[in-house]
Parts: sequence; C-alpha cells; structure tokens
Amino acid sequence: MLHEPLLTWKSWPFTERPATSVFLLSFLMLLAVLLYRITVFSWAQPLYYILGMSLVLVNLLPYFIPTEYYLYEDKYVVRYLVMKISRPYSDFGCFYQDKRGIMLSTFKMPRRLDTFRGQSFRFSKSRHEEEDLNRILLHKIGKKY
Repeated sequence: MLHEPLLTWKSWPFTERPATSVFLLSFLMLLAVLLYRITVFSWAQPLYYILGMSLVLVNLLPYFIPTEYYLYEDKYVVRYLVMKISRPYSDFGCFYQDKRGIMLSTFKMPRRLDTFRGQSFRFSKSRHEEEDLNRILLHKIGKKY
C-alpha cells in the first residue's frame, strides 16, 4: 500500500538563481586555472589538482543537481540525482529556519554539528512549500527555534 506524501517540492539552485550560478561558475573556472598553475606547473603534482578540484566539486554538488523533497506521515525522503535519504522525524529534536530553508537538528537545541548530523530542507524559488513545511514539522518534531 503506497502512502501519499503530505508535501512535496523540488529545489534546483543552479537554475533558480542564475546570477549566482554565473558567478559561481566563473569562480570555479578561476580556481581551476589557479590550482592547475600551482599544482601542475609549480609543484609538478597533478594528483593534488585532481584531489583539490574533486573536493570542491563534490562539496558543491547539491547546488548543481535537482533535489526533490517528500514529507510523509512518519518520515521524510530527500532524493538527489543518484541518492535517496530517508529518516524518521523521531531522529530530530528541533528545527530552525534560515533565509534559504529549514534545518532539522538531531539535538534539542540548534548546534554547530547540525550541518553534519542534521538534514537541510532547501526552499524552492517560489517558496510555496514554506508555510506547509513549517506546520508539518511543528506537528512532527515540535520544537522550533
């Protein structure tokens, strides 16, 4: 028996923020050239170039790929291009909102470790899901900061 999600939305910052995307791509090209000149020409270590650029690109990957969010009665599901994350609401102690989305924290109060242990829900450009998302999370998790 399939359960219908309470709320679904899609976020893709690369297409939703074109000015920021152009700036980011320009910065990445500049970084690639500078890193190449330093690691390959000066140090003669192309492995450092590959490792450095790989770390930067993997860290920025969520910005470049579409992300789909599904909130169900007992859990949420976040779908990236090739990966799916699903966790129950009971894993989280609180949540808080910033200008780009909502962060679910595994602690009872916001902590610096939230970016590593928690889950971030990024709003879409229209932010049509914001009110419903806050209402659902307040009901499921309870504590909002």
